[in-house]
Amino acid sequence: MNYVDGFVLPVPTMNVQLYRRISRAAGKIWREHGALEYRECVGDDLDVKFGVSFTQTIKLKPGETVMFSWIVFKSRAHRDRVNAKVHKDPRMAKMMEGVPMPFDLKRMVYGGFKVIVDA
Repeated sequence: MNYVDGFVLPVPTMNVQLYRRISRAAGKIWREHGALEYRECVGDDLDVKFGVSFTQTIKLKPGETVMFSWIVFKSRAHRDRVNAKVHKDPRMAKMMEGVPMPFDLKRMVYGGFKVIVDA
């Protein structure tokens, strides 16, 4: 079964297009280094009537939206190898030069997950 890195983070609505540009470039780099899939999704239907919403979990502020993202790998070991290459790739550092982070990194939710169902 595959392995997935998952992310949920708040992004100011005015920064969504900047975040998208950065994510597009980052996704290409992750794929070049071996990631099987790279997805970035912007919140659309977040006013849920059951459970705990993403907006509550990350304490969404006025003027922000939620990004839900994931990267798929062959395994955890494959994830570790790919991420090591990505973090050493000079294009990643260059991409962030002179550009403020378009989201609040301290409020990002992240984790690695073993896939248990792939239907």
